[in-house]
Amino acid sequence: MKVKNPILRGFYPDPSICRVGEDYYLVNSSFAYFPGVPIFHSKDMAHWEQIGHVLDRESQVPLENVKHSNGIYAPTIRYYNETFYMITTNVSAGGNFIVTAKSPNGPWSEPYYLGEQAQGIDPSLFFDEDGSCYYVGTRPNPDGVRYNGDWEIWLQQLNLNTMQLQGESKYLWKGALNSVIWPEGPHLYKKDGYYYLMIAEGGTGPNHSVTIARSNRVDGPYENNPNNPILTHRHLGKKYPVTYVGHGDLVDDGHGKWYMVMLASRTFEGYTNIGRETFLAKVTWEDGWPIVNEGVGKLEEIVSLDIPPVYTKEKESCYHFFQKELNDSFVTLRNPKKDMYQILEEEGILRLHLLPQSLKECSNPAYLAVRQEEYFYKAAAFVQFHPQYDWEEAGIAILQSNLYHVRFGMTRSKNEIALRLILCENGQDKILKEEILEEERLELMIVNQGQKADFFYKKEKEYHTFSNDADLHFLSTEIAGGFTGCTIGMYASSNGKESQNHADFRWFSYENIEQGIR
Repeated sequence: MKVKNPILRGFYPDPSICRVGEDYYLVNSSFAYFPGVPIFHSKDMAHWEQIGHVLDRESQVPLENVKHSNGIYAPTIRYYNETFYMITTNVSAGGNFIVTAKSPNGPWSEPYYLGEQAQGIDPSLFFDEDGSCYYVGTRPNPDGVRYNGDWEIWLQQLNLNTMQLQGESKYLWKGALNSVIWPEGPHLYKKDGYYYLMIAEGGTGPNHSVTIARSNRVDGPYENNPNNPILTHRHLGKKYPVTYVGHGDLVDDGHGKWYMVMLASRTFEGYTNIGRETFLAKVTWEDGWPIVNEGVGKLEEIVSLDIPPVYTKEKESCYHFFQKELNDSFVTLRNPKKDMYQILEEEGILRLHLLPQSLKECSNPAYLAVRQEEYFYKAAAFVQFHPQYDWEEAGIAILQSNLYHVRFGMTRSKNEIALRLILCENGQDKILKEEILEEERLELMIVNQGQKADFFYKKEKEYHTFSNDADLHFLSTEIAGGFTGCTIGMYASSNGKESQNHADFRWFSYENIEQGIR
């Protein structure tokens, strides 16, 4: 079976994977988006279906006013004694915590917060053969941070009855390089009598890498693999199309074959708009150490798997609203207001209420979106909206953060209904174009090709070009910063004013297209 990388396309960073029998489960970071921690299921590691979110209640994941790249960091999923465990960090509220479930579909428990003892980020759990459970994390150098990123990996036993750390914490490892920065994302495994500690180091940018050490005791000392790093792309140069490779997690298929999932980013013309994605590689073992993609030494676009394919249903490209529940692909920013939207399923309408919060704030605006998966795509929505004041607007948006995004929507201008294209760069709005249309019902469409986008509207069954070749490279990680990729969705705002108005969306679509197709 041939699998094309990435296996999860778009903003799905920090993957963690576990196997239960013939089933594989995978989770990712979600940062300021809600619900938190998307969870996927697969039978073959090639075809993944989202089965929900681990953190689907505000009580599990408070995100009020958090910055776009704060919130939920680097989850780890593990299975032990008929229970699923997911451990992660809410860097904005509460720190490190665990939730549990008997089924990966949920419901997942309320958080078990680990308190001030569990300092740092990127926690992981390891269940030893004797039933002992260990917390593995990363923390600032206890002797004093000498430079930015001077951290270390540490371990402490976890009491599964009280869900609290107990005993003494132990230093494990600082990483493979001298003066290493940001040793993080630790995962512990046991194989052939050795404990293996695999981490990310070098930061999440171009120097990101995967390194590994081993010991015959869980608390060390750990010896460095002489062939570290076992995976990185930092030596391939800035023009290589896949970069930022690191933060891996290992899994075996139960039949002697091993694999690794990790994050990496695909660039286009030197910029990364779609964030950090989930990739897959094969792992073999030689002299007691793992080798990633033997004989290749880097990620491959096509991975040959020794697993029979088990197909899942294809992901939707056009979303209709004839059911009470939204598709799992949709996310909001932070914890949504209770009155943010309603679904009128008999009419097939998603009604977004105009909230004072806007996309420019670290707040919870009326915004429902899906992840950008490719550099070539079409996104569209049918919206019915009658703006009553010039501060009211609704339409579709491409959003990297509150400071960097694009809004393509209807508003009121000179006491008439207008269509407006706004580029927000570093928090400053620039109206690229405005046109009086006097239409309350429009189909809006974005056709993105690389770092350029065309904007269209459909009126009287005919598409009209609104704007061509808008430069969107400012929506990239390299310009906008942060840890997330772009999302694309429906929005409505009264921009700081109270409003009883709403916008009705009949459907929303997102479709990847071939390069050069309009």
